[in-house]
Amino acid sequence: FMSMHYLIQGIFAVVGLLAIGASIFNWDWFFQSQNTRFIVSNVGRKQARLFYALLGILMIATAVYFFLEVQKAIK
Repeated sequence: FMSMHYLIQGIFAVVGLLAIGASIFNWDWFFQSQNTRFIVSNVGRKQARLFYALLGILMIATAVYFFLEVQKAIK
């Protein structure tokens, strides 16, 4: 049961790192994908990079928060 929490936290952290990496390195394959094209076409590439950097930070922060909460629940 507890390992599922760690799996989900890991997924949040990896996806957050991917979003931050894409925003820092300006990966074409990321920003031309079907899911990001909508945001890029509406706000532009620069603002889309900022959006995904903030989203990545939020996802990593969420993973850390839930990790700490699970640790509290275990004790």
